[in-house]
Amino acid sequence: MIARESLPLGDLRVLDLTVARAGPTCVRQLADWGADVIRIDAPPTGGVLDEPRGSDFENLHRNKRSILLDLKTARGLEVVRDLVRTADIVVENMRPAVKFRLGVDYEALSAINPALVYGSISGFGQDGPYSDRGGVDQIAQGLGGLMSVTGLPGQGPVRAGIAVADVAAGLFLAIGILVAVHERERTGRGQWVQTSLLEAMIGMMDFQAARWTVAGEVPGQEGNHHPTKIPMGCFATADGYVNIAAPTGRLWTSFCSVTGLDLLLEDVRFDSQSKRSANRAALNEIIARELLTRTTAEWVDALNDAGVPAGAVLGVDEVFADPQVRHLDLVQHVRHDTLGEIGLVRNSVSMSGAPRDIRTLSPDRGAHTEAILGELGFSAPEIEDLRRAGMA
Repeated sequence: MIARESLPLGDLRVLDLTVARAGPTCVRQLADWGADVIRIDAPPTGGVLDEPRGSDFENLHRNKRSILLDLKTARGLEVVRDLVRTADIVVENMRPAVKFRLGVDYEALSAINPALVYGSISGFGQDGPYSDRGGVDQIAQGLGGLMSVTGLPGQGPVRAGIAVADVAAGLFLAIGILVAVHERERTGRGQWVQTSLLEAMIGMMDFQAARWTVAGEVPGQEGNHHPTKIPMGCFATADGYVNIAAPTGRLWTSFCSVTGLDLLLEDVRFDSQSKRSANRAALNEIIARELLTRTTAEWVDALNDAGVPAGAVLGVDEVFADPQVRHLDLVQHVRHDTLGEIGLVRNSVSMSGAPRDIRTLSPDRGAHTEAILGELGFSAPEIEDLRRAGMA
């Protein structure tokens, strides 16, 4: 087992007040790199949140510790404030009004610890006309424009197959928190770092958003083909599907040569990128017919040998059987007391000076309550008193 203190963020303590996916995604980034993350969980109530967690829970909460505290009680809030005095970072994704009602907002906690970096994820922002609304990933996908550019032309709005707004918000907040921690080295003071599902989703729209803000174009649905570069997209083969990217220059020439479509190079409809874009339907139809003549593996090998980017379209089970994925060692197998050996996807970043390591599995709720309270100086009778009162 690698000592947490030896990892890049091993000198940081994080209080995790998050729920759902976006907040835990942020905190997981900090935990993976060694931060001492203390997840503050509410005592069991017999509700749905008390049910056993499955694959998603194991994925989100590894490398953390958990303490049971009831933030709705004065005594529970007092313990949180004790923890804040020892913390570098607090992360929360409550509705904006809730943290003020509980007394765990940035102003309240920074008054206790001025060096505190406080990270917040909301649905739509900490203020403004939508700030009090509850936000979930799919609503942000719709409001942020993603569903209008996903799917086949004329199909109607289509959600992405992953929680892209949640995950992006978590990643953006983790970056912002680390920027604030770095800046604190100069000033000695923390600050409030904020993002929202809506802001993250619009940020992820990237060049599609810029088509509107810069050029006044309203992007539409293009299905499995790139919205501006042709040919770049997904085509059926004799036994599956292949993604190709050959929109310009040598890539276009090599693609035509490998596929036996050299006549396209002499076709005035396709002799520039702008013309290929304007005549995309006709070009894609010609390419689609030709790609049906060979298998996916044959096309992937032939095109890549010619320097044209191409790849198969895989199911999730096939992804983890792929030789490159296996070479990257993306899955770390760990032993769970009740689930047996399970595989977790490691952090997607590698650093030469830090080992890849999922040090601990996602903890049961409150698994470290006694140890954490002991670190704060609570005696055994005091801890027992908190338990009897249902606050820990």
